[in-house]
Amino acid sequence: MTAQRVGIYPGTFDPATNGHLDVIGRAARLVDRLVIGVAANVGKEPLFPLAERESLVRAEIASLDGRNGTTMEVRSFDGLLMHFARACGASVIIRGLRAVSDFDYEFQMAGMNYRLDPGIETVFLMASERHQFISSRFVKEIARLGGDISSFVPPLTLQRTLARLR
Repeated sequence: MTAQRVGIYPGTFDPATNGHLDVIGRAARLVDRLVIGVAANVGKEPLFPLAERESLVRAEIASLDGRNGTTMEVRSFDGLLMHFARACGASVIIRGLRAVSDFDYEFQMAGMNYRLDPGIETVFLMASERHQFISSRFVKEIARLGGDISSFVPPLTLQRTLARLR
């Protein structure tokens, strides 16, 4: 029997967007078990508390879990991503790239992570064309200013985001 391939897709998910869900669905084809790591990341002053972000991501991926035989779990973490990756038994970190500007930051992060643990690879997935411009930061800004975010986030997240901003 071969060892299970475990991957981690980390992020703040504040809020989770359709772009995040697209990457999660595609990442699930690459591993046997996918852990969606919801980062505490208090420095970003999130709109949603950690437990609610974790709960929302769990609800939004429910229809994807088990697809292609991949199991998914959602776990929150605080601290170094590499410590979390080791604790999950991950051999790969999956990162989504939207634009060239993402690449510079992610390239540096992948290099640092490799130095911390060369046994864990970083894999980049390009955002699908229809999701390349979506970011949680823009979604929150548009929603705060009364714009329509319904094409950027799944329905439950839309409802909760609008309720939180009221």
